[in-house]
Amino acid sequence: MRPPAEPRRAPPLLLVLLTNFVLSFGKETLQTTAVTPQFQKNMDYVDFIYLNILEKKVLNNSEVSVQYLCSKPCIVSLEAVASSEFRTGVPVYRRRWKDEKNLYASRTRRVHLKFPSIMVYRDDYIIRNSIIVHSVILYAWISHRSASNYGDEQNEDYQAAVAKNYTFLEAVPPFERPYKDHKVCLQWGADYLWMLQANRIPQCPHETDGVQVLEFIYASSGEKTGIVKKFEQFENRELETVRQHQIDYPMFTISIWLYLLHHCEKDLCGILYFIDSKEMYGTPAVFLNEEGYVHIQMHLMRGDDLAVKTSFSLPLKQWFRLDLSFKGGQIEVSSVGKNLKRHHHQSFTFREDFYYDDTAGYFVLGGSGYVNGIEAFFGPVKYYRLNVLETEQISNPLHDKDTVEQIELYYERCMDIQEIVYDYRYIVRQGEKTHRSCYYENYYLEQIHKYGEKSKCDAFMWGKELREKYHTLFKLLQEMDFSSPDEDGSDTVVEVGRRIFEKVVKGLSSANGLSNLGSSVPLLADSSCCGYHKASYFLAVIFETGLGVPVDRIKGLLYSLVGAQGNERLSVMNLGYKHYQGINNYPLDLELSYAYYSNIAIKTSLDQHNIKGEQAFVETIRLMDDELLKAQTKENGDVFMWLKHEATRGNAAAQQRLAQMLFWGQQGVAKNPEAAIEWYAKGAIETEDPVLIYDYAIVLFKGQGVKKNIKLALELMKKAAAKGLPQAVNGLGWYYHNFKRDYKKAAKHWLIAEELGNPDASYNLGVLYLDGIYPGVPGRNQTVAARYFYKAAQGGHIEGTLRCSLYYITGNMEDFPRDPEKAVIWAKHIAEKNGYLGHVIRKALNAYLELSWHEALLHYILAAETGIEVSQSNLAHICEERPDLARKYLATDCVWRYYNFSVSQVNAPSFAYLKMGDFYYYGYQNQSRDLELSMRMYAQAALEGDSQGFFNLALVMEEGNSIPSYILDHLEIDQALHSSNTSLLQELYYRCWNNSNQESISPCSLALLYFYMRVLWNNVLHSTLIYFMGTFLLSILVAFAVQSFQSLSGNDSEDATRAVQQDEPTVSNDLSQQESNPQSPLVTS
Repeated sequence: MRPPAEPRRAPPLLLVLLTNFVLSFGKETLQTTAVTPQFQKNMDYVDFIYLNILEKKVLNNSEVSVQYLCSKPCIVSLEAVASSEFRTGVPVYRRRWKDEKNLYASRTRRVHLKFPSIMVYRDDYIIRNSIIVHSVILYAWISHRSASNYGDEQNEDYQAAVAKNYTFLEAVPPFERPYKDHKVCLQWGADYLWMLQANRIPQCPHETDGVQVLEFIYASSGEKTGIVKKFEQFENRELETVRQHQIDYPMFTISIWLYLLHHCEKDLCGILYFIDSKEMYGTPAVFLNEEGYVHIQMHLMRGDDLAVKTSFSLPLKQWFRLDLSFKGGQIEVSSVGKNLKRHHHQSFTFREDFYYDDTAGYFVLGGSGYVNGIEAFFGPVKYYRLNVLETEQISNPLHDKDTVEQIELYYERCMDIQEIVYDYRYIVRQGEKTHRSCYYENYYLEQIHKYGEKSKCDAFMWGKELREKYHTLFKLLQEMDFSSPDEDGSDTVVEVGRRIFEKVVKGLSSANGLSNLGSSVPLLADSSCCGYHKASYFLAVIFETGLGVPVDRIKGLLYSLVGAQGNERLSVMNLGYKHYQGINNYPLDLELSYAYYSNIAIKTSLDQHNIKGEQAFVETIRLMDDELLKAQTKENGDVFMWLKHEATRGNAAAQQRLAQMLFWGQQGVAKNPEAAIEWYAKGAIETEDPVLIYDYAIVLFKGQGVKKNIKLALELMKKAAAKGLPQAVNGLGWYYHNFKRDYKKAAKHWLIAEELGNPDASYNLGVLYLDGIYPGVPGRNQTVAARYFYKAAQGGHIEGTLRCSLYYITGNMEDFPRDPEKAVIWAKHIAEKNGYLGHVIRKALNAYLELSWHEALLHYILAAETGIEVSQSNLAHICEERPDLARKYLATDCVWRYYNFSVSQVNAPSFAYLKMGDFYYYGYQNQSRDLELSMRMYAQAALEGDSQGFFNLALVMEEGNSIPSYILDHLEIDQALHSSNTSLLQELYYRCWNNSNQESISPCSLALLYFYMRVLWNNVLHSTLIYFMGTFLLSILVAFAVQSFQSLSGNDSEDATRAVQQDEPTVSNDLSQQESNPQSPLVTS
């Protein structure tokens, strides 16, 4: 509402006259006071109205003095209009009166303002929701109207007013207002409840529009995974109101620290972009192109999308900050160096304003399913949701100076090493070409070159200083053979790194290999610089755990980041695990953890379709399980030989198991897809087993280890489906979908397979709905597709689980509310099935079975640091078996560290909880004793179904300790039913017995029996019957003793007694009666 114009004032001469006659004329009344005389009516008077308030606050019964003058019969109006955070221009008080008689006279009227209770009083039992008032305007005006116009609306009356005025009233904050006296009596209970909270002032959480999107360094490998961030509405109503107002005129700023390694290889690579609720690019979408320029795409108000490109390119291998500010339809882009000096700046203006609602979708840093990410390290990222800031105003410092500098130094050193390797190879190859031309002319020299010792070239162009700096690298280069065919230079460098790494690992896997760790670190560093990032992960683990070297957290972090950026699977999983748990100085960040885990989860799905590479099936084999250890075999082992014998005889089950072991590398057998396919073929032809027929059909369809044969594969698939195999029915649907594009037949087979419980069919039906090609259903239906994906995930389907984890991290689906923790757990579950990780675990297990302790310790540490629980508990077990080895080579307490890691996992075994419970109960080495944590561990073991957990809790109680109530609630023990210690002990011992082997005598059964015997004995000792029998026996004993004493004393003094009886018969009779009286009660009692 536009405020009214200022009222017109009387001429100066008239004011003088008014002042002179104030005290002389006029008639006073209770409501109106005349302060000026009535002059002749033909004088020209001007109407006016003034407001005078002593205390300009919104208070009940506030007094306002209205001074006015009417030249004609008039209506004086008074109205208060309030505005709150939800509504504006709401009338809260109105008052009118007529004045037809007191014309040409200035009059004053006192009015008491009355406002709604929710504006002037605090909340109480009756006033539940007082409002926050932003402003109150009190309007006053005069209208020359008759009584018939008395009921006109304010707006019409105000516009026709001859005199106007207004004033502002100050709103009182809700908690500075008084309580209202309602003149009612509350019931005692209601009054007491209200008094408990009467003086509480709620504290609103501090909220600002500045959001730290990323604090820790993120290694972006250029894959289709990245960090997903979703922003909710502001809790602060004022901030949320501003945000909503800026949807059609956005004002926000984004600041990103980057360390770019390469420009985009093709098309565009994602830096930061917004995906809306329809899974479309929104505002903003910032990419990097092949030339290093920044590509910015915006969504305009009318629905169009427009893009611009900067005229400057982003620098490589140096830290810089990219600042982007958006205002309406304008963009400001700046590049800032580490010294915070601006390097580049450019402005863009679009033809219309942007459309921007940051709560209607999610942000992505790096890659996603729509675009690859940049190859870079992301530093801190700051987002100002409601403000446009200049470069100098942005607060986004580069915190971790040490790690930032280490990254710069690493890549500077690696540039030197890669250049040396490339040049060395080129020089050697050129020399060999010259010598080879001579060899072809001389048969003798040719044979020496072919079979003799390789020649070494010591004369190179590098100076002494450089050769001394990289002496280990030069020594290794001289030992290598570069006579292989020409390859790409970058691949050659990686190949050199691989050779260096394999040489180091061979030495570390020997009998006393860990003794050489100190001298192996420089070689691993050279291998890492050559781009072979398995060496990077080795170095990360070595420095983080102190394996043979002092612990160095900064170097451990450096090589973890470098390895992850280089796409080394174990390095990526290591970072995902550390951010998921928030351990080893890594901050807890679920979105960052998901970015790493989802990367490996996607690779796991792809790796399973690739039979090449060092992969093995990830098996859960615990070193404490003797039965599983005995089942491990090799190609010359008894188990394998027996299976092979049975398979040769035509045993379908043996053929199937043998083929699986060879195809996936299970149970200690080396991976051999070619041999596996032979057994699949033999079983499919000879045994008519539907599973073997199906497996052989799949490898024929895909050409895995055998030439593709679609015709034979289809015949076999139909044969297996006819036998009722669900996966074969699904396979037929897959054939019609992929080869015939017959979606109707595909859907028909998949529906049948889904009814049979096949998760692959559920996933495939979801794909049909997602792609919008389900027969008879027009368009895409993501909701139905998501339900099928979830069903597939419940059945263990890898791609279905991946889809669901994406839904949980984005929160874009109604059936999948955003849950970053669940997203991480699901992605982690898939990532831990990766075959390359399984290969490391298998090497560790084989080394343990062969009693190669150094190799077993090394590889179990590598697997344990990725967050694999079974490797963590197995490593702790090895450290318990060989404490001398752990103390000698590990700077950390191996047993404590890895059992502690194990119990932090979702799938931790019960024995790990029992171990940690014992450590906390007794106090492990330098760790202090913690009884409550001990009971928590025992309780968790009990919940896992381990009877020992209940037994230990009972023993803790037996020692006089009480179990906290929250632990009992966790165990679902009703404290009302088991209020006494005896009842609680009985429940614990009973559950212990119930969870143990009831067919044999167990410690729990003996403990329960002993407990019942103690209770029975205590009950017997404290019963009424025992009290009665004891008293009875004691009475008889006392009576017998008295009688014996009397009989003895009577025989000794018989004569004296007779004399006394003769002299004093009465007294004697009385005494004997008195002595006999006390005996009666003793006997009768």
